[in-house]
Amino acid sequence: MTCLTDGEPSATADTDTDTDTEGELLLRVLTAFLREDVSGWRTRSTPVRRGDGLWLRLPVATRERSRGAALLMPVLDDGYQSTYAARLPLLRREPGGAEFVDTAGVLAALRDLADPVDRGGFEAFAVECQQELDALRLHAGTRREVESLLSERYGVDPGSWTGLAGGLGYDTLAARADHPVYPTSRGRSGLGIAQLRSYAPEFHPTFALRQLALPREAVTVGGGTESWLSPRAAGAPALEGSHLVLPVHPLTADGPLRDALRTAGLEGRAYLVDCPGPDVVPTLSMRTVALASDPTRHLKLPLATATLGLRNRRTIKPGTLTDGAAGQRLVEAVVDREPRFRGVILHADETRFAHAGHELIAVLLRRYPAGLEDAVVVPMAALMCPAPGGDRLLIDHLADRFHDGDTLALLDATLALLFDWQTTLFAHGIALESHQQNISLVLDHPAGGGGSGGGAGRTRLRLLFKDNDGPRVNLARLRDVMGQQAPARTEFDDRRIFVDGDRPVLDVFTTITLHLCAGSYAFGLARHGHAPLERLLRLVRERLAEAVERLGTAPGEPGALLRAHVLDAPELPVKAMVTAGTLLSKERSGAADINKHYTTGPNYLRHDHPRQNYPRRNYTRPTGTS
Repeated sequence: MTCLTDGEPSATADTDTDTDTEGELLLRVLTAFLREDVSGWRTRSTPVRRGDGLWLRLPVATRERSRGAALLMPVLDDGYQSTYAARLPLLRREPGGAEFVDTAGVLAALRDLADPVDRGGFEAFAVECQQELDALRLHAGTRREVESLLSERYGVDPGSWTGLAGGLGYDTLAARADHPVYPTSRGRSGLGIAQLRSYAPEFHPTFALRQLALPREAVTVGGGTESWLSPRAAGAPALEGSHLVLPVHPLTADGPLRDALRTAGLEGRAYLVDCPGPDVVPTLSMRTVALASDPTRHLKLPLATATLGLRNRRTIKPGTLTDGAAGQRLVEAVVDREPRFRGVILHADETRFAHAGHELIAVLLRRYPAGLEDAVVVPMAALMCPAPGGDRLLIDHLADRFHDGDTLALLDATLALLFDWQTTLFAHGIALESHQQNISLVLDHPAGGGGSGGGAGRTRLRLLFKDNDGPRVNLARLRDVMGQQAPARTEFDDRRIFVDGDRPVLDVFTTITLHLCAGSYAFGLARHGHAPLERLLRLVRERLAEAVERLGTAPGEPGALLRAHVLDAPELPVKAMVTAGTLLSKERSGAADINKHYTTGPNYLRHDHPRQNYPRRNYTRPTGTS
């Protein structure tokens, strides 16, 4: 979350734009609170029809207020993970008619209703919202500057940015967009404007890493080689043989590193090398940077900040490095068993890492597959972003190049492959935390496939995955399918990965693959007028149903489970991200994993789901767009 510090100028914004920014944020916050039943808005409120539309009435009687006191929220029918969404950025108090029209006022009012032990969470979220507003204003004030930089570096047509280098441009666009559900997704805790402009992906900077020399015996190295940690390569040949050199992000080196070394028992034994490290460019995940000299190699480095909730820290626990490598081996074993996915489902190599037993002294070397130089490699998180220089979406530019301008054809092809792969994983008892940031579309016209632009010739679509450290695995099902090839529990560090039964696996499949990687595009494209929502949701359902049928739908088979618990279920699991990430402590929320804490919402895939009143207004359009 952007935190403006003393002496730093804020981005200029006129009064109307500033009001719009505040209002858009409040709409997202109120909708998130509805979805997650914060303060009982979903379970304790009553629908009330008034002259201007539908309101929800929440009784707020306390010792200080009469029994008839209430808060009212204006809402409309939604359907994407929540029955209703906020339609106006306000809460109204009755009796009296006082209105709260900004996030600070709304959160103060709801804080007063909360259990005293939970009020600190509302105060923390109020800070998070203010920091989000700072980020939104900064993004709005720098949009033209950044778009000009990207066009100059990668070309004026964003549908033609190629290779892993061009993918960094797409990361910048995605960093300036809103998360499909988390209302304050653009912020990063504790960072000022100068730090963001120097290191955050939304500004596309290039900077040099720092380098930390550590005694060799203090470092755990995964991947079977230490050559990439060589002191000689780092410009410190005198340390060759006695030390290893780990790259360190400047924000860590200049801040919390000293305390981390002290905690790890390395104070006085480790030190920063004078020679600067390699130049890098930040990716969408700010803690991961690409080597400027070789964008096929990324370094994941811990940062003492948080995104998507104050408890969602961007450090790197050493155990996650082990889990990522084990997760990669597992999904590669599935590809080997399913020949149709070979060369179609791609994975970054994440088997090389190093750490010194502390979450701020660690590094992952991510290596991408070769041969992608002429392909477009675009993270799914960027598809719905406004393209530079106009009002069209990035997905439309990609459709121009690869599907003769048919955006729905591109979505169709993506859903077909995505569901085929993810349901196959489910049949093995596996669900990946493969959200929009962790999947990239790889689009190209292979040799012999015809022309190279405007959709001419055969288009090839592949999916590129990364970050396999947080799956859920039903080990019993996996062993039934893979036998001796199934991994042992000891291959993973996080005990939460292996689960008893299919329910936790279904939860991850639904909240990640369905909601974030399919449903969000149906609702988003409908908001932008690409097609009626009913048609887009029918496409999602049909492609998922086809994948389910391939698994077999006899009782007890994986397809039957997906049909019953996803396609035909009256309700679906929904992530309660604000609740687990900021508002409530783990003790109060009961969340064993803040990224896998759920409530429920309507099933928009059912044929009987009411969708006729779906709003056309795009509440989550990035600030500064039309």
